[in-house]
Amino acid sequence: MAKPLFDPKLLPIDAIAGEPAVARERLVPQWLRGRFAEQPCWTPESTDELHLLRADGTAPTPAAVLIPLVLRETGLTILLTQRNADLTDHPGQVSFPGGRAEAYDADAVDTALRESEEEIGLARAHVDIIGTMPDYYTGTGYRVTPVVGLIAPPFELRPDPSEVAEIFEVPLAFLMDGMNHQRLSAQLPSGRRSFYAMPYGEYYIWGATAGMLRNLFHFLRAD
Repeated sequence: MAKPLFDPKLLPIDAIAGEPAVARERLVPQWLRGRFAEQPCWTPESTDELHLLRADGTAPTPAAVLIPLVLRETGLTILLTQRNADLTDHPGQVSFPGGRAEAYDADAVDTALRESEEEIGLARAHVDIIGTMPDYYTGTGYRVTPVVGLIAPPFELRPDPSEVAEIFEVPLAFLMDGMNHQRLSAQLPSGRRSFYAMPYGEYYIWGATAGMLRNLFHFLRAD
């Protein structure tokens, strides 16, 4: 089993990103639908994972994740999973539901919906897809397409115990605030790697998941 080379929770915080939070009036379904429909000009954040992948020279494995925005009375939340500690890729980490694409998947949306059904038992009938984000490349060799969908309660979840240790939700407003985005770095055999972390209570969101959330943050903040 591939084990992490370091524990990010033990690293010092290099900096707080600190950008202003996305305006509350933007964190509602109607505005989000319009944002994905209009596709404003914006630039995804460059990641160290992308540089590592390019240096390796191998073709990345296509994958997709669902960014599930749950319509709660107190505001939108993002549904996340805590992966089992014995998984080969990203063990024990906080992740979006999703996984590698299969030949029979019609597209990235189909992959994200199928994987969400398999991992957490979220029926695709409950997911209202509003758009996709730019592909995100991970240092573990995946080209991940984030698929954004609105989820209206009530819905049932049945986590796959072989993959998912826990399912939880984080307020979208918390994650879309630059004051909650920490910048850290670690020295690896391949060089120094920088990444983001967004701790929320007992949950430590970092790495690829935090990187995709940073891109969502930039996308929603764009003029």
